[in-house]
Amino acid sequence: MKYVLGLAAAAVLAMICGFVLYMDREMEAAQVAEADLPPVQADVSPVVLELFTSQSCSSCPPADALARELAQRDDVIVITRPVTYWNRIGWVDTLSNERNTELQRAYARRGLEGYNGVYTPQIVINGMSGDVGSRANSVAEMIRAAQAGERPDITVSDNGEVEVRGSAPASAELVIVAVDGAETVEIASGENRNRTVTYTNTWLGEAPIGSWNGGDAAFDLPATMPLAGEADAYAIILRESTQTGAGQILAGRWL
Repeated sequence: MKYVLGLAAAAVLAMICGFVLYMDREMEAAQVAEADLPPVQADVSPVVLELFTSQSCSSCPPADALARELAQRDDVIVITRPVTYWNRIGWVDTLSNERNTELQRAYARRGLEGYNGVYTPQIVINGMSGDVGSRANSVAEMIRAAQAGERPDITVSDNGEVEVRGSAPASAELVIVAVDGAETVEIASGENRNRTVTYTNTWLGEAPIGSWNGGDAAFDLPATMPLAGEADAYAIILRESTQTGAGQILAGRWL
């Protein structure tokens, strides 16, 4: 009798867990759909959005879904940066990289407008403003604010020459960033166990192109693209030069 009752209890628990998981996913989809996102600004330099996330963070899937939605826009460059500090709780994030953790900590030490600190999910806009990555309307406001400012212009010619024009508040570094366009992961343990999550434009690595100090300048793309065998796409990012590498992002564009 106890065995039968145990089976019944297990079945009920499984039904409850399945219902909660279904409701979580429905809430994620609704949150993205209801976000008051600004209209696409096709004639402005794209805003660069970096999402610090983890496969072991139960609060992260809504932010991952929002990043996936934002990545469809022409005026936003989404780069997902899975961090490593959640890896100690029993599930190692298959996409995590210590460079992402170091950048997030450097941002926190420098200080971000909005919600500063080291946490997941965190969205950082142009290396300047941060907030919880699932707060869709707050993210929309940060995008609007970033679009309003003057930024340098980056163009790429047919022969692969990168041209930068504009004024610079400080010396900046031009880098090419390699990303994995879409990676779907089945998470076997940790806070997101038994969930399947898709990650968008995951950071794989980057390589320097050159330094820029304002005005008009031209740079050659690397003869060999970074992570050529793994990357699906490349973004060119112009970042203010700092010792920590966590300067504000002045401009960006996809190749």
